[in-house]
Amino acid sequence: MRVIGGEFRSRVLKSMPGDDIRPTPDRLRESLFSILAPRLEGAVFADLCAGTGSVGIEALSRGASRAIFVERSRSAVGLIRENLKSLNAEARAEVRCAQAEKVARDIHADIYFLDPPYHLDREYQQCLERLGEHAHTSLVVVQHDRRRILEASYGKLQRTRELKQGDNLLTFYELIS
Repeated sequence: MRVIGGEFRSRVLKSMPGDDIRPTPDRLRESLFSILAPRLEGAVFADLCAGTGSVGIEALSRGASRAIFVERSRSAVGLIRENLKSLNAEARAEVRCAQAEKVARDIHADIYFLDPPYHLDREYQQCLERLGEHAHTSLVVVQHDRRRILEASYGKLQRTRELKQGDNLLTFYELIS
């Protein structure tokens, strides 16, 4: 796995063996960050259910001022810290070992990326409900299996866009005024 663009372009990131962590594919990350490019410069990016941290690191590489990584697995948190250290990016990052649905409301970011393991149904629902109640939430992007049906809105968040790529779907939610 590697960083696709920006400051850390082509740098290799450590990954975990096995199927416990499912990194966002390079092609999907490239599509995501092409869409986010106009909003990313100087933004605070929250990578919820961060896994290896590849999405949050890509955000830092492409101009986010800060990234907040939330991951429940202690070994994955250690891997995120190693990856940040190898890029000398620790000062621009905050890493939390926690369940995303329990801390989502306490995180203040401009862009939230949510990618729980596909089999954890309640994490999608609870995170989106909590972020939909959050007064500071402006954009939430959810990566999920294309067969999973998400609601059109969660609290103050309204679905604005979907991007299908293979078995993956990115669903974008924005704050309703």
